[in-house]
Parts: sequence; structure tokens; C-alpha cells
Amino acid sequence: MAQPHYDVLVVGAGLSGIGVSRYIRKACPQKSLAILETKPRIGGTWDLFRYPGIRSDSDMHTMGYAFKPWTNAKAIADGGSILNYVRETAQENGLVEHIQFERKVISADYDSRSQRWTLQVDHNGQREVMTCGFLFSCAGYYRHDKGYLPEWDGYDDYKGTLVHPQFWPEDLDYAGKTVAIIGSGATAVTLTPAMAETAAHVYQVQRSPTYVMSRPAEDKFANTARKFLPERVAYAATRWRTILGGRKRRKAMAANLEGTRKLLIGGVAQGVGDGVDWKTHFVPRYMPGQQRICAVPDGDLFRVLRDKRATMVTGTINRFTETGIEMTDGTTIDADIIVTATGLVMQFLGGISVSVDGQDVDPAKLLIYKGFMYSNLPNLVYFTGYTNASWTLKVDLVAEFACRLLRFMDSKGHTQVVPVATDNDFSKISSALKFISGYVVRTAHLLPKHGASFPWVHEQDYMWDRKTLKRGRFDDGTLQFSNGQPVTFPPLQRKTSDDVEIAAE
Repeated sequence: MAQPHYDVLVVGAGLSGIGVSRYIRKACPQKSLAILETKPRIGGTWDLFRYPGIRSDSDMHTMGYAFKPWTNAKAIADGGSILNYVRETAQENGLVEHIQFERKVISADYDSRSQRWTLQVDHNGQREVMTCGFLFSCAGYYRHDKGYLPEWDGYDDYKGTLVHPQFWPEDLDYAGKTVAIIGSGATAVTLTPAMAETAAHVYQVQRSPTYVMSRPAEDKFANTARKFLPERVAYAATRWRTILGGRKRRKAMAANLEGTRKLLIGGVAQGVGDGVDWKTHFVPRYMPGQQRICAVPDGDLFRVLRDKRATMVTGTINRFTETGIEMTDGTTIDADIIVTATGLVMQFLGGISVSVDGQDVDPAKLLIYKGFMYSNLPNLVYFTGYTNASWTLKVDLVAEFACRLLRFMDSKGHTQVVPVATDNDFSKISSALKFISGYVVRTAHLLPKHGASFPWVHEQDYMWDRKTLKRGRFDDGTLQFSNGQPVTFPPLQRKTSDDVEIAAE
């Protein structure tokens, strides 16, 4: 039986995959398209996470698609509303018929002779094979099948209920029960006020503090603009107001880190009041900008701390006990339920094993081209967002660029494009992720890197990307166009047996 072939194959039917696919259908309607989704439903992250209070950490006027106005009154929106937004987009743009559900891509092998990717796909335990001219990865940056869990002693001793937010039980009843949430990131900051609504008491247990900031859940400008302006005009105005305002704040923060630090800590001190030891629980050891600042919509976390429905505990966990958690200072926390909001496990291209012309790809030896392609990997574009702004701002820009690239190649008769990196480009490499968040530090050495200079170094800057991607030239001296020129990795990009052993550790 002939293997199915597609001009463009998109991996992932979440926020990114649906948005990117809409751009393809709009700009390149003649291209055959398939969308492969591991789960049986649309939604990606917003379908996976089901924990109480799940919401965006960015405003939806910039995390929403440029082409589809966000009309919900809340800018910091709940997960269910975001999931409906993604599904509506798929329905409105005729994308559902292109999705093949319950298909996980195991490997992708590129052959320059045919200018095709061959994909090995698992479908409910059965192996399928399909090919494509271009592979667009919208699989995200973390494992959906595994969350990070530190190696604490005593897991088996604990007699209560242990839950990871990534795999939330639908039937978990925490009303009237004591809950301990381990973590200090966005998930923990979301869970604590949400669970405190009905739990007997919630303890948020953190190793060290994180910067948090109260933000209005609703954008008054957006809600007022919609009353007086056409929907799309109001959305565009709100979107640009938010983009430019965020850019201004980030510049001000970078220019005065100590002032920003004092402003953030002062906001928390005012929010929690005198009854909470904010100096212990909300003064981080790092400077602003080294991790994302967690949003606290309408001060909900501060409110439950003031009302004594929740308590912060800062310190190192020694072990789990039969009844809860024992800290290294001897403090014990008894809990009916322990939630381990301890982070994600990052991975490359959704865990796909990749090779090019028989050469296995080691993700740690790849350089990143302008934030959306990889060194010497032909006909492959990946889509990720910003770490200092809304995710979809970057995805929208790259999707537009990718569609322009496809049209350019068709007009010139090209069938293959490769960002060519030489050994000289590998002469100075560094982590592409400047954050010191735990999930980044744990895996950065296994992921693609920054090179010596542009275009192998990219900044988290929407306005710069907008300039270079919307109006940038394709013949930039790095992108090599052909009709199937063989690809040979430079020595510093080649995978060795030692690399296999390191990755397996």
C-alpha cells in the first residue's frame, strides 16, 4: 500500500498547531496538509492540564491569535475558555478534517534525494509510515507523559493521596481536607488560591521564593474598547497597547533591576499585609528577569494568605512521612493530599528521533537559526514562544514567515532549504535559555544551543523578530536553497557513541 504523502505535516493540535495550520490553509491553500495529534482531542497543553484554577499566565490579547479576537471579559483566562478558543479556531477554519488523532511521531528521517521526511508513527500500538515535504513541529517543549518529581525519601511511606498536576484525577475530592502543594512556580501559585476555596487548609511548600505580581484578571481598556469599536479594531488596539506596554516595562526592568526588585517585593508586602512573613516567603535570591514573574490575578494568592486559608512554608524537604512532609529544620506538615507542582521535563521536538541522510541528530549539538530552525536540518520549522512575553506572539510571526518561505520556494522551483552552519559557527556556543528555572537547568545541556553570532543567536524580542521575519530576505547567506543537495554535518554537529551514553544517563 502506498505511503500517504503531504506537502506539509504539522505535529501537534494544540494552541500552536491549530494556529500554524490556519496560516497554511490561508496562505498556501494548494498545499496538502496533515496534523498529527498524540491525544484523541484538540487542545495540547490546555487539554492536558485539568487541575483546579488552570489558567493562562499571560494576557489572552497577546496569547490569542492575531487573526482571531479574544472576546472574553477576562484577559487572564481560565483553561476551559482557552481550550474552547482553540477548538473554535479549528472548527471555523476547517482544520478538524486534517487532524489525525492518537498518532505519536516516533522518528523522522530526511532524504535529500527525494527531499522528503519519512515519519514512523505509532497509532494505538500499530506502526504507520507517512512522508512529507516540510515538517512543522508544534509539539511544544516538554513531555506530556511525564512530569518532574524530585528524589525525596519516603514516597512509599506516605499514606495519603499523592498527585502531580500534569495527571490530575477527575474524581479527586479535596473539600474539607488539608492539602500541601510543593512548588513555587506558576502552577503552585495557581493551585494554592484555587484549592483554598474549599480545602480545610492549604500549605504551599517551596524551597525558595519566586517573584510574583498581582495583575487585574480583566483588561478595562479591552472591555471598554469593545463597546465602542468594531471587534477586530478593539482587539488590535488592545493587542498593540499590551505589546508596547510590556516592551516598555521590560526595558525599564533591565535598566534598573534593583528598583524593579524593590517594586515587586513592595507589591507583595502590601498585598499580603502584616500577618504574613513576606521577607521569608517572597524575597527571591535571584534578580528579576532570570525566571518568569508569576501572575497573581486580582491578588487571589495574597487574599487566601491574609485570610489564613493558606500558609507559606519555605525551606528544604527532608523526606515524606506517613502523614505528610518533614522539613530539614524539623518542621512537619500533615496533609491528606500532597500535590507535587515540581516542574516539567523538557524535550526536543516532542521526543522525536531525527536523522538526515543517514546521520543521527544529537539535539545538544544543534544550533538554533533565528529561533525557529536548526543547523543543517532541511525543510523543518519548529514553533515555540517567548519566555518574556506571550507564547503566541512568536508563533504567529514564524507561521507567517514559514508560509512566505513556502511560496518563495515554489516561485523559484526549490524543493529544499537548509540553514547551513559550519564549524566556525560552532566555535562559541552557549545555552539558548538564559533562565535559571529548575526545568531549564536540568535539561539545557541536552538541547540545541546558541552559536557565535547572528543568525545563530536570537533575542527574546518581538519587535526585532517582527522586523526580521516580516521583511527579512530569504537569501541571507545562511539559508541554502536547492533541489536536493546532500547534507553533511560538520564534525562538531556529528553524533558520537559517547553522546548516546550521556543522553541516556
